[in-house]
Amino acid sequence: MDTRKVIVTDEALAYIEKLKAAHGPLMFHQSGGCCDGSAPMCYPQGEFQVGQQDVYLGEIGGCPFYIGATQYEYWKHTQLIIDVVPGRGSGFSLEGPLGIRFLTRSRCFTDEEWAAIAAEQG
Repeated sequence: MDTRKVIVTDEALAYIEKLKAAHGPLMFHQSGGCCDGSAPMCYPQGEFQVGQQDVYLGEIGGCPFYIGATQYEYWKHTQLIIDVVPGRGSGFSLEGPLGIRFLTRSRCFTDEEWAAIAAEQG
């Protein structure tokens, strides 16, 4: 049973490693803004100022992953799966020049998984 709030596909992980080699430590942020849609943004670690309204979900490829609190409320019963697809992402996200963009997919936690998450949270 995998109850991590955020995971990454092998293909996306390979791109994260390429980006880390080129830019050093990274971080990800998933906002609920109108322009970002389902695309998490990848930044050099510390370049994006995480706010009090951001929720830390875990790490992917050794990189912290945050989500806006409002967006988290919509997705708190799901596991976020970070993947890549061909195309051009946001001009602010580091993967743009690679011809791919990160994409957030999701799946709902099962009742059993959600019970385990609730038990962990106290």
